[in-house]
Amino acid sequence: MKNTVKFFAIILIFAVFSACENFLDSADYTTKDENSFPQSEKDANQMLVGVYAILNVSHAQGINSWLQIAELASDDRFGGGGVHDKECQAFSHFLYNNPNQFNTFWSDRYTGISRATSAIAALELMPDGDLKNQKIGEARFLRANWYFELVQLLGDIPLLKELPEDVSEAQKPPAQAPQEEVFKMIATDLWDAYSTMPSENFDQFISGTVTKWAAGAMLARVYLFYTGFYKKPDLPTETGSVTKQQVIEALADIIANSGHDLLPDFRTLWPYTNSVTKKDYEFATDAPTWVEGSKNREVIFAIKMNSLGNWETTVGYSNSNCLFFGIRSENTNYEDCFPIGGGWGFGPVNTKLWNVWPAEDPRRTASIWNYANPEENAGAYKWGSDSQMEETGMWQKKIVATTAYGKGGDPTSLYNSFWSDPAYGDRAGDDFQLGHGSDLMIIRFADVLLMHAELTETVDGINKVRARANASKNPAGTLPMIAAYSLQALQDERHWELAFEGLRWGDIRRWGIAAEKLNDIYGAPVRNIGNQTVMKPQKAGLKTRYEQTNGFFNKPQDQITLAGDETLLKQNPGWTGEGISYDGWVD
Repeated sequence: MKNTVKFFAIILIFAVFSACENFLDSADYTTKDENSFPQSEKDANQMLVGVYAILNVSHAQGINSWLQIAELASDDRFGGGGVHDKECQAFSHFLYNNPNQFNTFWSDRYTGISRATSAIAALELMPDGDLKNQKIGEARFLRANWYFELVQLLGDIPLLKELPEDVSEAQKPPAQAPQEEVFKMIATDLWDAYSTMPSENFDQFISGTVTKWAAGAMLARVYLFYTGFYKKPDLPTETGSVTKQQVIEALADIIANSGHDLLPDFRTLWPYTNSVTKKDYEFATDAPTWVEGSKNREVIFAIKMNSLGNWETTVGYSNSNCLFFGIRSENTNYEDCFPIGGGWGFGPVNTKLWNVWPAEDPRRTASIWNYANPEENAGAYKWGSDSQMEETGMWQKKIVATTAYGKGGDPTSLYNSFWSDPAYGDRAGDDFQLGHGSDLMIIRFADVLLMHAELTETVDGINKVRARANASKNPAGTLPMIAAYSLQALQDERHWELAFEGLRWGDIRRWGIAAEKLNDIYGAPVRNIGNQTVMKPQKAGLKTRYEQTNGFFNKPQDQITLAGDETLLKQNPGWTGEGISYDGWVD
């Protein structure tokens, strides 16, 4: 087995360095073995850089991103896009336009899982101590994260627990594992990571590094989904289980000892309060300036992005979610929807969300750009740009293309992305597609407070979040504090605080209200290519489709074919036969 570990470690090193030529030096990596590698922190980081890189790859394009999948599937947003963007619309209606629509999603995550598994095997050879525990914990967290995305989307999936012993074994397609077995591995990885990683303040780590606190928070997220969705009391591991009390204690540990905390103003979490945009954006002029990267104590884990991507090598390192969620660009004057920039128009916000969100909650306008809201000073909003579908005139403001005035030194000229201003890197060309460098937040401290409130059935965490919301406006907002815990109060608070961050879909599934909430979208006003209509069932309708599938999507047909044996990999219920393909909107 040692030779196998050595072989995979060397392969991983070559994969990393062949993609990052500028990191090559004169060291002879081909002769490193279990006696010489990995030993130091530098060695361990070299081992892990190729694992972390898959985070960017897996969010680079469309519905390959878990964020986009979770958002378009939820009741908060519609598929949108142009008339020919049938894949995102199909997804939002629980149909498919392409039986292989998740092939890239599948392959990217299994690439990450394979790299993480290889890294764990090699890192086990390091001397015992905090460094070893930290680095193995990082790899375990990343592997668990990808498995969690796969199992939520596709149900029973193949499970890679160990490295294959030889090439022959590696060529055998693994059989899919029951969901409980997948969750056992996820929980084992996260519990091991949380239990062994050093308890250092978050600011001792480079921004984007997995910490003990990230592992504990993700463990709580997995626990809540598993116990809620499957109606189980505990989260199983390979050797036992993680109990509710253990998760509560982990969350309390994060709250007390991580150094993480809420930012004083909710708006400063989002890029529209950056220094060059907010001076011209009336809604945000009184807000403190956007807090990015390692300076943001509320961010527990984020995928690091930059605005220096290019189509040849590093497209995944710019935040493509911002591009896909921007307003469709052809014939649109972005001065009329400032500060929301251009993109492909995925994910228009459901107007019913705006209507049920309490008007006294400052987070409503802090999270949604509404063309009809006087606070936005919107100009002549252009309906139907570039054949926009399922358009509502409402767009989320958290993770989206963000513009700024001052292009070329002209205070009246608009940058496609604020990242192009000299204050944020002066990106050459001001490319509206690649110029989005905002980190992608995966876990933040407000979620930890609300998970703790849900598990303890107490109001402290809820009220801390609400008090911060009130402080995010001048004059202060008027949200009342919650006197007594109720599940409805907790559900509402998660909805308002965490909207558009990829968590709503998992929440409504684990609470058992997904079919009901999805069915409620019908009747919401939309425009297709500028023509007024309402959201209506496409083929079977969302409630029926959810009940047929239990919320799981279709496994890629190519992967089933490659398995060569339907007992190894089976298509999910509800994804065979007639009435599941989407060929375009039917009025």
